[in-house]
Amino acid sequence: MTVRAGREFLAIPGPTNMPDEVLRAMHRPALDIYSDEMVELTDSLLRDLGELFATKGRCYIHIANGHGAWEGVLSNVLSRGDKVLVLESGRFAIGWGDTAAAMGAEVEVLKGDWRRAVRPAEVEARLRQDRNHEIKAILAVQVDTASGAFNDIEAIGKAIRAAGHPALFMVDAVASLGCMPFEMDAWGIDVAMSGSQKGLMTPPGLGFVAANDRAREVHKTADLRTPYWDWTEREGLEHYRKYAGTAPVHLLFALRQAIDMLFDEKLENAFLRHRLLAEAVRRAVAVWGEGQVLGFNITEPSERSNTVTAVVMNGGHDPGALHRYCKEKCGVVLGTGIGELQGQGFRIAHMGHINAPMILGTLGVIEVGLGALDIPHGGGGTRAAIDWLAETVSA
Repeated sequence: MTVRAGREFLAIPGPTNMPDEVLRAMHRPALDIYSDEMVELTDSLLRDLGELFATKGRCYIHIANGHGAWEGVLSNVLSRGDKVLVLESGRFAIGWGDTAAAMGAEVEVLKGDWRRAVRPAEVEARLRQDRNHEIKAILAVQVDTASGAFNDIEAIGKAIRAAGHPALFMVDAVASLGCMPFEMDAWGIDVAMSGSQKGLMTPPGLGFVAANDRAREVHKTADLRTPYWDWTEREGLEHYRKYAGTAPVHLLFALRQAIDMLFDEKLENAFLRHRLLAEAVRRAVAVWGEGQVLGFNITEPSERSNTVTAVVMNGGHDPGALHRYCKEKCGVVLGTGIGELQGQGFRIAHMGHINAPMILGTLGVIEVGLGALDIPHGGGGTRAAIDWLAETVSA
């Protein structure tokens, strides 16, 4: 017996739920890719991506997921043998570094911890040791979706400048763009990248890169450049070169609709919505944790992200059983633990197309599952989330 009906609700950190308006935007004939309408669509998206990244730098759209955008960034600014410093806070900065190593870079990991964010003071100290400036680029993520860590990118940028180090500062905003403040120029970021399938509420398949003048100057002598990713190729006069070939027309229709919806809501309101709903989730998890089995993966409250919460489960209980119950009985798909957290917990995504009914429904289903599976937990987690929103969201 189940209590589910209709399509599953995805409480996973990508691909996230898409608004019906975005789905409908794709349900139309393709454009002539050489038409003025196509050019205007591209120009509008590149302009608005610059606003999302908060940069006056140049933006590029790749037909790729986030892993492809990683490669696109690296190939445009690195030369074989360049040294890269990776700031660890979970799986994804490490993954970006692995990509760099496979491409021929020398990679050093500034050892972190999957239970905390990057420490800016540790970054500054390491860079001060690099007196010969052998490190050419620094890789960080704003939010690591595996660990749930939120890294203070502004503070890391200040640490890099305090060290007086010339390395390019490169940031992965896949799990944060459109959901949380991101200030590329103000925070001293040289290259930023993101993807379509999380906060931007669009199907997977588009990768975005923004580069400032300093990065584009380094690009001129980078020897890892290849035709598909090459920024210079994408700056050619022919429109099709902006996509290194045929444009992904229907994904662009979707992205245009999604960005329009974000701008209609206003970014500051979208950021507030994510902050409020994230805290509602955290209120619930804190109550469940009173049963001494569930807890937050990220120990410091200020380092927990507003887009995904990683929950650890101990005491010999199987998070897979909870995952299966929520999906098969109730139609809610939770994120599983990945990387070092594989088999140790679950993740609740609260990013992109998300609102109070979706979050409260997800929390209610989890609480039903905890009870059905006899997993010890404090009672009333969903009630705590409701009370938080009632107290915070004024009438």
